[in-house]
Amino acid sequence: MKLALMEAEKSLPDDVPVGAVVVKEGKVIGRGHNQREKRQDPTLHAEIVALRQAAKKLGSWYLTECLLYVTLEPCPMCAGALIQARIKGVIFGAFDSKGGALGSVVNLNQEGLFNHRFECRGGVESEACAKLLREFFLMRRGG
Repeated sequence: MKLALMEAEKSLPDDVPVGAVVVKEGKVIGRGHNQREKRQDPTLHAEIVALRQAAKKLGSWYLTECLLYVTLEPCPMCAGALIQARIKGVIFGAFDSKGGALGSVVNLNQEGLFNHRFECRGGVESEACAKLLREFFLMRRGG
């Protein structure tokens, strides 16, 4: 999660600081941070960027032996991409009460919904992840 936090800081000062890393057999094979504002692309969430990099590195979109570490609970788009990638597991930091799709608002990973489910654990390093987000939004609001 420390590496994901370092990625999140790369989003600053323009974008919401979310970072993600994809790990296979203990090695980072994909990294990403939010780039929606910088590149004016609504799909450039940290998770998507990291998944694309990992798939390119492996030469396959099947990420069945990979774990994703991300600083914020994935949104519906990212949760869907994780299902499609057949990810093995997701470890996330802060819960997202407004847009989280792994339990906070909806749970797209629930039994019987889709053809793939993954291991999921939230709240890892949650205070450090939430603090970075709070500071960003405080700065944005001029406080």
